[in-house]
Amino acid sequence: MVFGLLELLGISYRPALADLPDQKGWRINASADYGPLNTFTRGKIDLRKIRRNWEDILRVVASIYTGTVRAYDVVTMLQRDGHPTALGEAIASYGRIFKSLHILQFIDVDETYRRGIKDIRNLQENRHSLARKICHGKKGELHHRYERGLENQLGALGLVLNCATLWTTVYLDAAVRQLKVQGYPVREEDMARLSPFAHSHLGVHGTYTFALPDLAPGAIRDLRDPDASEDDEI
Repeated sequence: MVFGLLELLGISYRPALADLPDQKGWRINASADYGPLNTFTRGKIDLRKIRRNWEDILRVVASIYTGTVRAYDVVTMLQRDGHPTALGEAIASYGRIFKSLHILQFIDVDETYRRGIKDIRNLQENRHSLARKICHGKKGELHHRYERGLENQLGALGLVLNCATLWTTVYLDAAVRQLKVQGYPVREEDMARLSPFAHSHLGVHGTYTFALPDLAPGAIRDLRDPDASEDDEI
């Protein structure tokens, strides 16, 4: 169902695959001979379900796209007692086409596709690592009993996470530009390894201040002198 919704929204969904030998593919033509892949393509896609519900599928996708409803709520509404509704099954049938293609590309001898998925996973893990550092109180666990409290805490965490990411991005860019001005050899392969989710420079313990520095609009503070002592770091 997720494959179908994201494909209709124009989003390429590339999840990592666990238990790859047990993954199942789907076919449209039941009589087609796929040779060694016949066992893999043991599922059957019913295009009639998709055609019957196509207009309703488009309405659902349009509602998500315009923000009328949340995707999470849509997925919940498309199921009853853990089983998909007729509309949910139609979207799932559509998604099986693209899940099958995703699995085939994943097992292809060309490793480019798998490497792209690994890069995305590394990016996500780096983001989670930064979030765990920021949400350090109570071992990073959420203890609110009510959904509203959890939503507020998660929203605050997301806001601080985005602020820290933006802050790091701005100063990384400034540092790279300064190195180039100073004639330092900045290589593209090194630039590709920079991450806005780095957090060794962030301190989360101690006293917080929200006083704005006296800077001109759009200006940033001077970069730290690498030859300065540790006591001079901000």
